[in-house]
Amino acid sequence: MTSRLPIELLSADTVTFARWKFVILSSPVGVRYIDLHGQPTDALAARLGARISHGENREAVRQLTEYLAGDRRQFDLPIDLRGTAFQLAVWTELALVPYGMTISYGELAARIGRPRAARAVGAAVGANPIPIIIPCHRVIGKTGALIGFGGGLDLKQRFLTLEGAIN
Repeated sequence: MTSRLPIELLSADTVTFARWKFVILSSPVGVRYIDLHGQPTDALAARLGARISHGENREAVRQLTEYLAGDRRQFDLPIDLRGTAFQLAVWTELALVPYGMTISYGELAARIGRPRAARAVGAAVGANPIPIIIPCHRVIGKTGALIGFGGGLDLKQRFLTLEGAIN
């Protein structure tokens, strides 16, 4: 007989910004996932092995909406961050990159004490489950080029322009 893990209940809400739609998923602990592509919640639920309820992310929706309007520079939300020890180290350091600033993958690798791990850092940044809150859009190439953002380079540019990091 095999034991099954209980299916987790996550709350889902949607935020619309310009032509983009984001889905916020939260557990009872905090924000777990932000989908930058506006996927249907049933598809996200299947991917995450969860059931979905709606309308319980008022504070996350409010803060994300304030950020998108240019009225918020940092978030004050509980989060439910899950990853490997390496990913958590990268995401923790990434969360410290200030609004309006950028950092290269190599600089981020050096900050976590792994200066030769820029590619691994890039993979961890790409696996960030809560973009915007953990600002992976602030990571750029060593030449200053906008590269590697799960929401697409148009959205990355939009966020960095909003923050005044680029023109």
